[in-house]
Amino acid sequence: MSTTPPPTAQAAAGAVEAVKVYGTGDTEVRALDGVTVDFDRSRFTAIMGPSGSGKSTLMHCLAGLDRLSAGRVRIGEVFLDDLSDAKLTELRRDKVGFVFQAFNLIPTLTAAENITLPMDLAGRKPDAGWMDQIIGIVGLSDRLSHRPSELSGGQQQRVAVARALVSRPEIVFADEPTGNLDSRSGHEVLGFMRYAVSDLGQTIVMVTHDPNAAAYADRVVFLADGRIVDQMEAPTAERIIDSMKLLGG
Repeated sequence: MSTTPPPTAQAAAGAVEAVKVYGTGDTEVRALDGVTVDFDRSRFTAIMGPSGSGKSTLMHCLAGLDRLSAGRVRIGEVFLDDLSDAKLTELRRDKVGFVFQAFNLIPTLTAAENITLPMDLAGRKPDAGWMDQIIGIVGLSDRLSHRPSELSGGQQQRVAVARALVSRPEIVFADEPTGNLDSRSGHEVLGFMRYAVSDLGQTIVMVTHDPNAAAYADRVVFLADGRIVDQMEAPTAERIIDSMKLLGG
């Protein structure tokens, strides 16, 4: 009989004793070392830690972009290690939104076509009212016919945020979403993400090295050496900086 605890009703995603090992013998790197954590629905959580702490590895395993060496991860009530590669691809497409540091837009498509691309590939049509609301929130109403080369970096990332939200996913994972943006554009994108959680009930988990970005979150989870070493509710940039100093980040 499995001893894995059942998912909590409020958890949009979670990990149980998650272990990820790269390499073997002398070259072995234990990127995750028994991480157990839940990410509640309708909350904005930031994952932080020094370089090499395992924060991006945790996000990639939670999102089904990488497989664990041991332990379990789940989206909602579905444990990802129970899924075939085909079913895992289907779950990522239907239940997960992604925002990356690189905008990952298709250069030959317009902003509107990039926003709806994942749903188009799934053979689904976006809810017109919801899509209009998302486009209005990210301020792209007058840029929908433009291709990525005709948009600023901030506008391209807004397209990526809208693309992640338009399918109403179970959870959105954001990996350094402001890393390629100037401070003004970064704050705008974070403001849109904050609104999506507070006013639209979305769930966002964001990996970042930036205390100012993490301060937009409801909660910060700190990793060091592949383990969770601290958590912070209602974070501020100043408190985050103090915690990162203690971790050597």
